[in-house]
Amino acid sequence: MPDDPKTSRSLAQRLGYGPRDEAGVAAWTDTYFKRTKRIVETFGDCEVTYALFMRRPVICAPRLVVEWLEDMAAQRGFQVEIELRYPEGKWVGAGEPILYVTGPLYHLSDLETLMLQKLGPPCVAAYNAYTMCADLPKVGFLAMEARHCAGTEMTELMVYAASVGSARAKRKVGALGFVGTATDATAHFLGKERGIGTMPHALIGYAGSTVRAAEMFAETFPDDPLVVLVDYFAREITDSLAVCRRFPERAAKGEVSLRLDVPGSRYLEGLDPAASYAVLERNAPYAVRGYRTDEQLRNLVGAGVSAAAIWALREALDAEGFDKVRIVGSSGFGPEKCRIMAEADAPLDLVGTGSYLPSKWSETYATADIVAYDGQPRVKVGREFLLRR
Repeated sequence: MPDDPKTSRSLAQRLGYGPRDEAGVAAWTDTYFKRTKRIVETFGDCEVTYALFMRRPVICAPRLVVEWLEDMAAQRGFQVEIELRYPEGKWVGAGEPILYVTGPLYHLSDLETLMLQKLGPPCVAAYNAYTMCADLPKVGFLAMEARHCAGTEMTELMVYAASVGSARAKRKVGALGFVGTATDATAHFLGKERGIGTMPHALIGYAGSTVRAAEMFAETFPDDPLVVLVDYFAREITDSLAVCRRFPERAAKGEVSLRLDVPGSRYLEGLDPAASYAVLERNAPYAVRGYRTDEQLRNLVGAGVSAAAIWALREALDAEGFDKVRIVGSSGFGPEKCRIMAEADAPLDLVGTGSYLPSKWSETYATADIVAYDGQPRVKVGREFLLRR
């Protein structure tokens, strides 16, 4: 694996990535693996080779599982051979072994549960992150998944995945990709020292007005770009223009960004279904002609942060001479929504997202099968495709 100081093993150890001691492994691994270990201890060890694979296409994101296996082998004092069949960031087809792990069954048998946890979810999330970044190559992405994750380890797995998918999109299509993450603990995956972010709705409520919240932010963080959330009072156009008028010099320099997080229960100020269609007819008529599914129509002309909403804000800003002001979109920006935004050529500058997390968790299940015992190929019937060729 690449030796990147920002994602070094010592840092991974400091941050965690799951149990790294015997008590932790014993507590969190499946019982039948622990019983297998006891049986092997009684009747004699053998060298085995595991094949790890996914049942759906993914982007290879193996770094954390490889580091964890190497750390466990060093801690237990055994030799492990890890054959990575695909480099990090490579597309992998369904059923294709991602890596082979060879070592003593006694030491590997009780590591399988945790090993699979660290492989499947990031591979699927990396796939999603890649497609989003590739579909919107001129848009930067901010990883804001922490609040949607089941604990800190999942957060680490997901931001690592975002970094892998983003890097692939940069290589393949020259995408901007992910430019940062919301938390300090995961910022290193994207080459940053600290997390970055905007302001929550709570700050607007505290300030009592959108403009006052912007003033408080600017006074407290004078050297930071001014990024203002504008949907609290359902006056997205009115409050956006008010903020720009309050900070005209910063707006003219491109130092003001406006974040749309309109809930799916209502339209952006001034829009309804007819007005939304009209906005797209003016700016991206090709996007609303032809067959569309209900989900695609919602993302194009529906309530919430639709392509029409983004275009409406852009029109209002440009009409007042605020053409340098940037637009940040958030709320439900997963692969499907990003694809529709690309088709509508939505004028986004940045997307804050947590929706590259797999929406169908069953797709993240990685699987492992032993394919050789003491060098002799052997696998359960139906999994012969995993044998080394």
